Amino acid sequence: MSKLCVRCFGVSLDGFGAGPNQDINNPLGVGGINLHQWFFPTRTFQKMFGKEEGTTGVDNDFAERGFDRIGAWILGRNMFGPIRGEWPDDKWKGWWGDNPPYHNQVFVLTHHARPSIQMEGGTTFHFVTDGIHAALQRAKEAANGLDVRVGGGAATIRQYLQAGLIDELHLAISPVILGSGENLLAGIDLLKLGYKCTEHVTTPAALHVVLAK
Repeated sequence: MSKLCVRCFGVSLDGFGAGPNQDINNPLGVGGINLHQWFFPTRTFQKMFGKEEGTTGVDNDFAERGFDRIGAWILGRNMFGPIRGEWPDDKWKGWWGDNPPYHNQVFVLTHHARPSIQMEGGTTFHFVTDGIHAALQRAKEAANGLDVRVGGGAATIRQYLQAGLIDELHLAISPVILGSGENLLAGIDLLKLGYKCTEHVTTPAALHVVLAK
């Protein structure tokens, strides 16, 4: 059965999933890139750029699991790019170049319609203007029995959490403090929503925590 999951989502010690002042020069906000230092050295990440080297072990195991059985993705608009409001044109096609790392259908939440974009490597971006439930329905249909991954950002994950729709949540808590930015869990009662910790593993670079219903 298809699950809705969050995997490999970096969070700071003070609870932020992105730093402040996100823009084209700081897509993860100021300091936000430090949330993912556990991920960058892994073999999984390095393979995205055609390299065979990279670290193995627990961090890489979680990185690999992040892509296992994923049939479609859901992203918030900020995860797709820095443009706000109406699309000025069709030039912006994401942060990742011609061959994004998704390799299947990606549903981008937005208030502004835009035609789908087909990229190299099997990625197609679809722009959904009628909310999180419509995006989830379309993503599950596209996943064809595989799981759907919510890639972020924090505001999008919060919406799906508050609606009780996320089945599994993997957080990689990095030993950094951001001070401000987008808080992931503030005001959300995970216990009342039925989540419990099913797995926790510590490495020098992160505390990996899995929450599930």
